[in-house]
Amino acid sequence: MSRPPAPADAEAAARLIAFGMRPKQLPGRDVVYADLVRRYGEDSGFKQLTHAVAAGLGLMVLEVSMQAGAVLAATDESVFEIKMDSYARQSKIRERRDTEKVLHGLVHLATAALGYPRPDDLANDTYIGRVSVEQVDGVVREACRILDERAARAEANNDPLADAPELEQAWRAYARRPAAAATKDGRLAADTTRGMVARALRFLSEQGFLVPVSGEQGGTYRTTPRYQVQVRELAADAAFDELLALDVVSVGGDGDGGGSLRAATSETL
Repeated sequence: MSRPPAPADAEAAARLIAFGMRPKQLPGRDVVYADLVRRYGEDSGFKQLTHAVAAGLGLMVLEVSMQAGAVLAATDESVFEIKMDSYARQSKIRERRDTEKVLHGLVHLATAALGYPRPDDLANDTYIGRVSVEQVDGVVREACRILDERAARAEANNDPLADAPELEQAWRAYARRPAAAATKDGRLAADTTRGMVARALRFLSEQGFLVPVSGEQGGTYRTTPRYQVQVRELAADAAFDELLALDVVSVGGDGDGGGSLRAATSETL
């Protein structure tokens, strides 16, 4: 009969979860964190206890490794869940709120697809992707153009795409927004499409999913192991496959090695 977990074990499990909630902290930079990650991999009882503590907080443990640390995702209705409605509300609203949410979802979906455009990229733990503001904006605009052409053909055949009115509003809203415009102090206007993308990439950087590389192409970032784990979860979603199927994401450049993002119409990030 296995012994019940001691208070010290529960405290250690909670501390591992706490480390995972500090997205820029990694085991390689903290001896205590590294010891907890090793214990998680070697002690099945501690692993189960960690999952139980996370579940009690409304969190799910996606992975624990030396490369990524403790990668967590909020479950539905968790206090830690980042609502897309709340995320979009922080931007200047020019469209209806439901349309604005889908617009921001499209940006995050395109970022994930650009970071890992091939299944092999997600399977390779050493792969590092690159994304930039200009690339993401270009992918979404091209996707919008293709969707608009499909809608036009469907309407010509008296078969309008009435099953996704919010998505239709979103791609047309994105297409008619200017890509870039400067504010009086020279910054990128937040309500342009590149302003939206720049904000999304900064958000992902704050969450430990991307790392700034340079200011080229409006801002260039590299992916992290934490982001790879998150995108693996997203890649099972049909919306991710549909975006890749539009064939607007091309593989360019050389990868020098390697919460949860969801579909564009989802209520959460």
